[in-house]
Amino acid sequence: MPARLQFAVFGQPIAHSLSPRIHAMFAQQFGIALEYRAIKAGHDDFARALDAFAREGGVGANVTLPLKQDAAALCSSVSARARRCGSVNTLIREDDHWRGDSTDGSGLLRDIAEHHAFEPHGHRCLLLGAGGAARAVAFALAEAGAGHVAIANRTHERARVLAAALAPKAQAIGWSDLAAADAFDLIVHATAAGHAVATFDAPSSIVAPETLCYDLSYGPAAAPFLRWARTAGATRAADGLGMLIEQAADAFAIWHGRRPDTGPVRAALRSELAVALSGA
Repeated sequence: MPARLQFAVFGQPIAHSLSPRIHAMFAQQFGIALEYRAIKAGHDDFARALDAFAREGGVGANVTLPLKQDAAALCSSVSARARRCGSVNTLIREDDHWRGDSTDGSGLLRDIAEHHAFEPHGHRCLLLGAGGAARAVAFALAEAGAGHVAIANRTHERARVLAAALAPKAQAIGWSDLAAADAFDLIVHATAAGHAVATFDAPSSIVAPETLCYDLSYGPAAAPFLRWARTAGATRAADGLGMLIEQAADAFAIWHGRRPDTGPVRAALRSELAVALSGA
């Protein structure tokens, strides 16, 4: 029996992660033997945990909250898109070092295009958050031709720094100034608030009926933002399960040279998630 290739996802929190399930289903499509596990790590112990994983034979890893910028700093080399956004969510072991890539942006663009009929080109977009995933999304939206990318973050300086990196395509906006803004075509929620609190609040005036409101989280963590979006009048509100699956497929292709069919995985996990959220 061939040895199983070793993969992992690092983050905190991490117990909820669907990545092990997703990559197991992808691997089944090609008959690839692999082990993919979730490893809890924060800022203080991520470097040690990643080094231990490498010594155990790890050949690839994903990185989630709050470690995507930490991961970029630990790589000996990164892809052009990861370098542009300063965020890494995919690690590839090469000899005795890690190479980094970012598939968050491509995952989001594919999901909103194929499953929500939305193309950023020429549209007004609002990004709530300025962390690792938010950076990847901001650059992806700008490079896809968004007409305007506004970035709001509770710590305004982080939004300002990210907007400056995208100038003149992006502009930082104070959270308290959102009430004076016109409605957006796309609102992406990329903060970690849903993991810690049960409510989300922002001015309803930034939402029009046709606005696509998209939370990068999924399951219970996305529920506060999605409730707010629907209450604000949005007829299109979606969680980030599709993005999670699509970015995972891009990472899988980097590791294995073949991109899996995401349709069956999406259908299976969406069904399971619906049951879990209903309390059944």
